[in-house]
Amino acid sequence: MHDTPRPHDLLWGMRPEQLPADAPAWAVAVLAAGQPVVVRRARVAAGLVAVGLRGATRDQRLAALMPVEEIGHRLAPEDLLARQASEDLPVFRVLAELRPLLDALGYVWGVTGSAGFQLATGLPTAHPDSDLDLLLRTEHPLPRSEARPLLQLLERRACRVDLQLETPLGGVALREWAGDGARVLVKTADGPRLVGDPWQAERAA
Repeated sequence: MHDTPRPHDLLWGMRPEQLPADAPAWAVAVLAAGQPVVVRRARVAAGLVAVGLRGATRDQRLAALMPVEEIGHRLAPEDLLARQASEDLPVFRVLAELRPLLDALGYVWGVTGSAGFQLATGLPTAHPDSDLDLLLRTEHPLPRSEARPLLQLLERRACRVDLQLETPLGGVALREWAGDGARVLVKTADGPRLVGDPWQAERAA
């Protein structure tokens, strides 16, 4: 596994006392229950990881910082593909349909969002209307001519599928890269940026 925690990795080991004093009660309860936090994109001091906590409802989200030395266990999105879904929901049925198709592409890929969290923890975070959030690690350029048929592969499924390309510069929505825009939005550790080529940092603006 990659040594440094990357966006969307799930980390276990953060304790309630490491939260800010004004942290909401639900966040304290999440850590007290031993639930993982998810790595988010942000530039932080050495020895820390920017993470996010998720509660039982969509509005329960909290940004926090976790000491690297406290990480007891880590799962990357691609690690979750070996997990069995605990419920028969559209997101998990679509994930099973797409798995052989995405495996055939030869890229490292994985599942994030509520479906990934449920696969990792067994907690019922996904629901019948959940989107399926996927991540595709594209260290080398993915031509737009290949992005468009890939997007078509994900369309017309039993749930919406959102795939994010992880490039050296940051995260790019496949739906946007497969479009016709001259520039696309890239999520970076320094915030969103519009770029012409997500694999060429010097072209960022």
